[in-house]
Amino acid sequence: MSFQNILVPTDGSEFTKAAVAKAFDLAEVAGGRVTALYVKDKYATDESAKAAVGYVSEQGKARNIPVEEAVLSGVPAEVIAGESGKYDVIVMGTLGRTGMKKILVGSVAEKVVKLSECPVIVVRNSE
Repeated sequence: MSFQNILVPTDGSEFTKAAVAKAFDLAEVAGGRVTALYVKDKYATDESAKAAVGYVSEQGKARNIPVEEAVLSGVPAEVIAGESGKYDVIVMGTLGRTGMKKILVGSVAEKVVKLSECPVIVVRNSE
């Protein structure tokens, strides 16, 4: 299976950087391209969206890999999963929370894995 068309959801946080790097590793091997997706919820600003996708674009430029930027509004897990049919793979980060933190906060990555139409690679980070 070749991953030519890679979606990397980002919220601009530190824990998404490992997923961004992994997405570019895959794109480099496959000769693919990356789409950086920021999902704006009701608390997000245009500035944070621009910074998040801009970081991914900078990384792509440094590695000579084409990047498309996308900013959509809605519930992150639902929007990401809704876009999944357009891509060969989704590469996303997670904090790897367990126990009560996971119950209280939930996991966008876990929901995307359940709802996605394409494979999802989850890159775990610790807090």
